[in-house]
Amino acid sequence: MNNQTYFRYILIALVLVFSACSMKRYEHTQSKIVTIKTKNLKFSDIGYIRNSSDAVELELFEAGNLAFKVSIDNFICTNDGCMSKSSFNEEYLSEYYPQDILQNIILGKPVFDAKNVSRNDDGFEQNILTQEVDIHYQVDANGIYFKDKKNNILIKIKELNHVK
Repeated sequence: MNNQTYFRYILIALVLVFSACSMKRYEHTQSKIVTIKTKNLKFSDIGYIRNSSDAVELELFEAGNLAFKVSIDNFICTNDGCMSKSSFNEEYLSEYYPQDILQNIILGKPVFDAKNVSRNDDGFEQNILTQEVDIHYQVDANGIYFKDKKNNILIKIKELNHVK
């Protein structure tokens, strides 16, 4: 096989791989008011959450323009490229967080293996205090609230009709 033929096969394989990654089919789409404040990301406006059983996508808009996009499956992909979940946590959140924390927060699921989870009528609450984190996390009918005082991280996700 000559170099041109080899190059064509490589090119075709890359196109198929990258197009398959970008063509996810999400089962649910919801518009929300999203607030995220971390050391490297500050945002508060409308966002769209799309998810299927194995993937999540969060698109954040400012003044109607796409400001930031996060796609989560085996990796986390942003406007800047793809990285492992632990690398994303180190860069945007905290190195002390479990790999699936962002996906769990976006979907309103317990974090840290449901440590200290207290269920109530319309959701749950978690308070986690260690040397590395001081987390208050609440999911209820009003939305999702995650705050880590030690790492200065705030994530709020509310229904559009629950905004005051």
